[in-house]
Amino acid sequence: MSKRPQLGVFLDLASTDRGDLDLGRLSAACAAWAFHEATRPDQVLERVRAAEVVVTNKVVLGADLLRSLPRLRLICVAATGTNNVDLEAAAALGIAVRNVTGYATASVVQHCFACILSHVTRLPDYRASVAAGDWCRSAHFCLLDHPIEEIAGQTLGIVGFGELGRAVARLAECFGMAVLTAARPGGDDRPGRIPLHELLPRVDVLSLHCPLTPQTRGLIGAPELALMKPQALLLNTARGGIVDEPALAAALRAGQLGAAVLDVLSVEPPPPDHPLLAADIPNLTLTPHVAWASRAARQRLIDAVAANIQDFATR
Repeated sequence: MSKRPQLGVFLDLASTDRGDLDLGRLSAACAAWAFHEATRPDQVLERVRAAEVVVTNKVVLGADLLRSLPRLRLICVAATGTNNVDLEAAAALGIAVRNVTGYATASVVQHCFACILSHVTRLPDYRASVAAGDWCRSAHFCLLDHPIEEIAGQTLGIVGFGELGRAVARLAECFGMAVLTAARPGGDDRPGRIPLHELLPRVDVLSLHCPLTPQTRGLIGAPELALMKPQALLLNTARGGIVDEPALAAALRAGQLGAAVLDVLSVEPPPPDHPLLAADIPNLTLTPHVAWASRAARQRLIDAVAANIQDFATR
């Protein structure tokens, strides 16, 4: 592609932009655009039939679809993961695939520590107590109903020591936490890495930052949860399938684990009968896959997609 593409199609813009981003750089990357807030599987072919560039966040682009698109030259994934694109088929057809990395590091790190700090300072509990009138009825100037801990001196365990894991570790050390890094599943003899079964009993907080692979699927299951301290916090901002969700629900119900905060589930959006949506699970907080989603991070993502298109067009 030696000139600006004539037509770009963004299949699921509303998964990234809610009307609060500047799309100027992206708009300039192609001569014309078709922006769709969302696209069902049965709508994909008609919408991308004439496109030279397709942008997708989570819409699946399979091999059969790609074979029917002779004009398509570039797929831009508005995310880091490319599992929604058949990469082998794209390569065989000469269709380039570009993703975006590093755009959400600051957002994910602050989300992790918002969760950790909310947990140890008991913010939800104290907010509920004030709303219930407990402070008004207090015999003292303060309430001490919910014991507050300090993360200084606690141990953070990290599974997945890439850009996100390293960034979380740096901030943890600023808070005075000790940091332990798990060895990569399947064998990892790098200095300083600890086998997971040895790391789990030692940590007060376990934060997951690894990709979902055959080696990490179900990595944190019933045996691993049983190794953790009964007051420990499990934090997952990686991928839902890394945690055995029924096992986690059972551990929380049994008081075997202190608490869990999950930003990701194995099915998203989850069905109403998802095992972690049950009302009787204590000390569980779910957030709807938003750790990455600060406005600044989403703007960086859109601008990086535009840069990928512009770079490819000049090659």
